[in-house]
Amino acid sequence: MARIKTTQNFILPRITRIKSSVLELISAISGNFFLNYTNTLILLLLFKNLDAQVAPNKYQIFFTDKNFNQYTLSNPSEFLSQKALDRRTKQNIAIDELDLPVSQYYIDSLKNMGLVVLNKSKWFNCITVQTTDMGLLNSLNSVSFVKSYSKKQSEINNNTVDNKFDFTLTNNPILKNTLMDYGSGANQIQMLNGHILHNLGFQGQGMTIAIIDAGYINSDTLLAFDSLRTNEQIIATKDFVDGDNNIYAHHDHGTMVFSIIGSNVSGQFIGTCPKANFILLRSEDTNSEYILEEFNWASAAEYADSLGVDVINTSLGYNTFTDPSQDYTYNDLDGNTTTIARAADLASSKGILVVVSAGNAGATSWHYITTPADADSVLTVGAVDAIGDYASISSTGPTPDGRIKPNIVAQGSGTTVYNQNGNLINGSGTSFAAPIITGLAACLWQAHPDLTNMQILEAIEKSASQFSNPDSLLGYGIPDFAVANLLLNNVSYNQVETENLVKLFPNPFFRDLTVEFYSVDSQNVKFELYNLLGNKILFANYKLNIYSYNKIKLNPAQNIASGIYVLRIISDTKTYERLIVKD
Repeated sequence: MARIKTTQNFILPRITRIKSSVLELISAISGNFFLNYTNTLILLLLFKNLDAQVAPNKYQIFFTDKNFNQYTLSNPSEFLSQKALDRRTKQNIAIDELDLPVSQYYIDSLKNMGLVVLNKSKWFNCITVQTTDMGLLNSLNSVSFVKSYSKKQSEINNNTVDNKFDFTLTNNPILKNTLMDYGSGANQIQMLNGHILHNLGFQGQGMTIAIIDAGYINSDTLLAFDSLRTNEQIIATKDFVDGDNNIYAHHDHGTMVFSIIGSNVSGQFIGTCPKANFILLRSEDTNSEYILEEFNWASAAEYADSLGVDVINTSLGYNTFTDPSQDYTYNDLDGNTTTIARAADLASSKGILVVVSAGNAGATSWHYITTPADADSVLTVGAVDAIGDYASISSTGPTPDGRIKPNIVAQGSGTTVYNQNGNLINGSGTSFAAPIITGLAACLWQAHPDLTNMQILEAIEKSASQFSNPDSLLGYGIPDFAVANLLLNNVSYNQVETENLVKLFPNPFFRDLTVEFYSVDSQNVKFELYNLLGNKILFANYKLNIYSYNKIKLNPAQNIASGIYVLRIISDTKTYERLIVKD
């Protein structure tokens, strides 16, 4: 597939930030990598002031290296799936120390000391442990270490599920000109011209989407996901909170997010990417609010990476805590401070497209985005209502270092979702805007599989309604996935603006003639039919939508005889004439 010409210039700042984060982490967790094998076990332990406590009785332990490792970088297929390796190859991403798992020797050593190991993170080279034995913790101070990975107190934070919803029954009309009967979800897809990708056959086949959320209660039985279960499209599940892998027993937030992407009930509700494969992961403990969930998220993202995921959706946001002393300040949301923002950028550095909800603080005194929405290499999604106006709940930008956030917006007010009981409801929150984008981004990437995650992100931004004039409420605006697809097919943005693409089919026609007209503005368009003598024999006026493909079906057969005619299409900016043949 062709690549967009401006990609390299556009993504350099993001790639630079990614590389910076990676280098910082490498310098923090590695030293003389794989050297000093005969040395005493060296651990980096942050218990001097108990700064490593991430939740009651739970602590983060960072290792100084990955020595005594059972895996090697020379044989990555032992710890990365073929799909994960292929993603790196296609995007020219080198396999590095961050890909290497945490040393099992170090983990076993801590287990033997009596610590219960909960999770591990290879990107941060650390593990989460649980214990109530303060004597055991104090004994760790006597273990020698090489280097510390400092963590300030303000980084110990709380996350909240983006879950402030208003529910009403849905009764959206089914819109026309689609090959799929979206039911109540039509508006949220067609607002973005996602149905154009679906009509072209791109519905997520071969793509893998990971959702990292708070739980997926009843997703294993709901009719909404019946086809996914039948076709074995749910390829992996894992619980990083309780470790029991029973993700279907916790919370319905992930269930609703999942339904926006994966539902496939024709005439009721079809999601944005119903043919994709899914990895369902739980990182959020809704019973507590501690930094622990950020490390859970990092572990979940690493797991998804190892399985070869293409896109990650996370509708979680962090800024306040149960303990106010742990709250983030606005200046902390610079994309490089919080654990989860750094983890999200690391996921992006591995070639994954990370889509994040902006947060629901728009109407509060905080009003800014939450983290990891501040990460510079993620696609942050704010919310609009059903007619495309800013939704007041949607968190705003910019970041403290002046970057545009949110990047884009989608319908996050009155969004159609399935709840845990299998009922269609309307929900509100940027939690529900993000998965709309996630599914359509996966479909767009399916159409252009040779491109990088950043090229897909760029095309989505460039297609948006206010790309040339972004603001702190909508970012670059409402994306148009039909335009994004054109951009990635080397139809330049200026060409789209000036040419107003017109297609007629079938031609010759027998009964109905379909006109496909790409309108770059909301306008009235006249259709006039002339015979070869120049006589106008038929005419009609149509209202076309802004930045949208419009399919208009004309039925002139009953009024005209077989022969050759001229169809004149008159827009606000240009007149088109096409010869048509009545068979």
